[in-house]
Amino acid sequence: MKSKITKAAMILSLVGLSSQLFAQDADSQTSESFSKKYFRTWSIGLNGGMLTHYTPFNNKNHGNFNTPYESWGYGGYIKKQIVPGFGIQADFLGGKVRGAQVAGGTKSTFESKIDWSAAISGNFTIANMSLNQKRNFLSPYATIGAGYMSSAASTDQVGGVNTGYKENWFIPVGAGFKLGLSKGVNIDLGYTVNFMKSTDFDGVSMGSNDRFSYAHAGLEIALGRKGTSQLQNFSPIAALREESAAESAALRKALSSSEENARREREALAAKYAQEMGDDDGDGVANKFDKCPGTAANTVVDGAGCALKTPAPVIQEKVIITEADRRVVDEAIKNLEFDLGKSTIREKSYATLNRVAALLVEKNFSLKLAGHTDNTGSMALNLRLSKDRAESIKSYLVGQGANPSRIEATGYGPNQPIASNKTADGRQKNRRVEFTLY
Repeated sequence: MKSKITKAAMILSLVGLSSQLFAQDADSQTSESFSKKYFRTWSIGLNGGMLTHYTPFNNKNHGNFNTPYESWGYGGYIKKQIVPGFGIQADFLGGKVRGAQVAGGTKSTFESKIDWSAAISGNFTIANMSLNQKRNFLSPYATIGAGYMSSAASTDQVGGVNTGYKENWFIPVGAGFKLGLSKGVNIDLGYTVNFMKSTDFDGVSMGSNDRFSYAHAGLEIALGRKGTSQLQNFSPIAALREESAAESAALRKALSSSEENARREREALAAKYAQEMGDDDGDGVANKFDKCPGTAANTVVDGAGCALKTPAPVIQEKVIITEADRRVVDEAIKNLEFDLGKSTIREKSYATLNRVAALLVEKNFSLKLAGHTDNTGSMALNLRLSKDRAESIKSYLVGQGANPSRIEATGYGPNQPIASNKTADGRQKNRRVEFTLY
């Protein structure tokens, strides 16, 4: 009896030590999707079922006895869940294993009584069947471990003996599944085959090592804080899907907010551009370049929008445009560049535009600016862009001292192409601003 108590204490100590080691290893690998402190990791189970010496691994004669009898068995376990897919459990089993055979017209039987048995097993959750719920309902599992038991066999077979109680090692290998009734209770349905180290478990020392099976049904009850789920029922897949859905929703919200901010910025820039390029006082100088806003109507102004002290006399004279004058304009057209899709003149165009402005001031020429685009984009957009570019050139020339009343800015959009819009080269030629001196 003292020996039995000592060995049982050693087994329980091994269970506790293994649980601590595995728990420390699991805690060192923290998961972002769950925290073990929010789950119940300890549980106890009670079960009952059928014991028989028939197993799928027996030979055709099922060992020394070819007729299995079913007997009731009972068992229980204490389990520590380390991670959702793995736990360690201490199993206990009791009951009787019986069988018979008929040889030469003589029937013989055996009965092995399991006084006690204890085993340490690893419990592996094979698959998580829940994709949408973090607490799954169906959990298939497999177990394997090592154990020690005390059993006594008796047989009336010739050559058989009453062994008395003997202690032997065995290896339990099992499989089953659990059904989660609630956060703290599972139905446990399983089947275990126990491989004995000895060959006389059935009372006959013949053949290969003996084995027996235990098919059981029982309940598993989780220990710990009420209302929390069991770690073994946690579905990392469902948790990952939930986190992904939350991140996607946050991303969509951020994108929506970003698009709204971009829309507001575009509207603000459009309003600012309209204000700057407008002519509130009607003096022919855009607000952006008008250094004297609020000029009275019909006031003669200079290129900066300021009133002239002495109105310039209107002299009618014949306009003579020389080839040199046309070369100045042609060079300005050739060097004229805008920012893509905008009416902002690039800095490299300033030098030649300055010479055009000087020409207008010196000879008092009139100038017509005609903006054109290709047919890419909507008609309304192209008309506005061609008009804005012509106006932008006018504003620049006026800012350099040219008389605004002698400059006409018009936009024709894609309506007057000079080349085919079906080729890139043709579209490039159609995107232009024509200068006409008169």
